[in-house]
Amino acid sequence: MALSRKMLKAMGVEDEKIDQIIEAHTETVDSLKEQVSAYKADAGKAGELQKQLEQAHTDLAAAQQDGWKDKHDKVKKEFDEYKSGVAAKEAQMAKEQAVRAYFESKNITGSALDIAMRGSSEEISGAELDDKGKLKSTETLDALISGTFSGLVGKTETHGANTAHPPANNGGKLTRDDIYKKDDKGRYVMGTGERQKALEQIMSEQT
Repeated sequence: MALSRKMLKAMGVEDEKIDQIIEAHTETVDSLKEQVSAYKADAGKAGELQKQLEQAHTDLAAAQQDGWKDKHDKVKKEFDEYKSGVAAKEAQMAKEQAVRAYFESKNITGSALDIAMRGSSEEISGAELDDKGKLKSTETLDALISGTFSGLVGKTETHGANTAHPPANNGGKLTRDDIYKKDDKGRYVMGTGERQKALEQIMSEQT
């Protein structure tokens, strides 16, 4: 029930007191109204601040996520490039080994082999290997061997038995001295191909 002059008069309050009571009541009510308005304004600000805070959290999370994503992508790219580089080097080494073995099978050895390897870089890069690491095709290499590299192919020489310097009696097996023995004119008794095969035989027996 609202406070009024009529109610106060019915309660027997004097007119002078009624005026004082009404004035004080009005001031109280006005003050309360101002406080309510202030609270409402603050409440509105609080809501806005809450929205701003939530947006700030969202922006921060997005920024952190983007930052980590960039780092992740950078590291992944570097790792993929590293793996590709390693795979390319391994593939190149496998090709070089296959070509080297093929040249050796064609009696290109020693320093001649080094020259052949340096002179066939394009053929090595373009070579294709099977699942066993063997050359799928030797056509380009054969063309080099019969043409440009023909002078690098070792010559196999056949000599009769050297009766003046017979091999040591070691069960018919050749020694390194036998392999590198020279005649009275300073020439190797055994041909290049024969020496190579004999050395391979000694190495295989030692292992």
